[in-house]
Amino acid sequence: MSQTQIPQATSPLAMWLDYLTNIHTSAIDLGLDRVQAVAQSANLTKPAPTVITVAGTNGKGSTCALMEAILLDAGYSVGVYSSPHLIRYNERVRVNGQDLPDEKHAEAFDYIEKQRGEISLSFFEYGTLAALRLFQTEKVDVVLLEVGLGGRLDATNVVDHDVSVITSLAIDHVDWLGDDINVIGFEKAGIYRSERPAICGQPKAPATVAAHADDIGAELYQVGIQYNYELVDDNTWRWVHGCYELDNLPVPGLPLQNAATALMALGTSNLDISDVNIVKGLQNAKLPGRMQILSTEPTILLDVAHNPHSAQYLVERVAKQYPNKVIHTVVAMLHDKDIQSTLEALAPVASHWYPASLSGPRAAEAAELCQFLPKVTEQFSTPVEAFEAAMTNAKAEDVILVVGSFHTVGEVLEHWQKKGV
Repeated sequence: MSQTQIPQATSPLAMWLDYLTNIHTSAIDLGLDRVQAVAQSANLTKPAPTVITVAGTNGKGSTCALMEAILLDAGYSVGVYSSPHLIRYNERVRVNGQDLPDEKHAEAFDYIEKQRGEISLSFFEYGTLAALRLFQTEKVDVVLLEVGLGGRLDATNVVDHDVSVITSLAIDHVDWLGDDINVIGFEKAGIYRSERPAICGQPKAPATVAAHADDIGAELYQVGIQYNYELVDDNTWRWVHGCYELDNLPVPGLPLQNAATALMALGTSNLDISDVNIVKGLQNAKLPGRMQILSTEPTILLDVAHNPHSAQYLVERVAKQYPNKVIHTVVAMLHDKDIQSTLEALAPVASHWYPASLSGPRAAEAAELCQFLPKVTEQFSTPVEAFEAAMTNAKAEDVILVVGSFHTVGEVLEHWQKKGV
């Protein structure tokens, strides 16, 4: 689309997304000057009375989903911004647990287009500002803002937020954030604010996190120090902060570490939440693409794990839930991930591999994956093709695990939905 064909408020969402993809030269452009200027002029830096910003290598989506479920049970109106999406762009903005219609996204994009003037915005910056506008127009009580990449220079960091959360710290976006865990810790801690609660759910986090919190006078709540949690048995766990203790909590379908982090964040937020809201929220919280089961004969399991840290957690869950099962592993990844270590982490549960290529500028070819896989005989051009091959080979009692990227899971999920199984 040429520069002159600017979509209108009434244009289809697809036209807007195409326009946004083409107007800025770089897909990822770290730095806040441009996006901050637009956010301030459009009055978007405080889109709701309470804003909780969530950064981290893994667990951002789960932590937001857990907080969202608890807050909805407490009667709050809640907006959640997350990325990337699995199938449709609309998934990136949820209000009270629901995606918004195309028309509302188009109106928000039109508003940002008029506000930005000559300022160039990347796709993610544009989407972030449009999300803030949607939360403002929908008049939500609480916004849960998921950081895209890093923290300090991410577009979400232009917001004046009340509570800052780091869910976990591991090496991931090497091309952008490097492979030094102390540097990554500093980048993520860039969302912390002076005299505001700053949560860190990573056990034994790199020293740079606490040092930065100390430098700016943030109120740090570090797991294992200011708060803690433990699994009591398969069904219950407990959470402790000082002399405050929650016992007999139900184990959620999402990682316990993230649930503990979510409780600490909400505990510092001055929002009115009861123990009953917490119990019900833990029971209700779920998120597509996280240990998501599509069917049971064979068991089809989707998980967006795409780095060694998340793959390791997934393998522990799978080994526990499906011991001694034959597991057909459909995998496709992005080129800028630690492919070798991720595949090595998945290897203990993989009986058969189905490596596939993704499409797009950051995609890894199946051949790239095969360098790190034991004697794979077949490569597939798409995740769907690999998935169909696994379906053909799997017996009713087997497990098909689809893993490696949001793109991998999204393509298979969309294919499954279209089949209308």
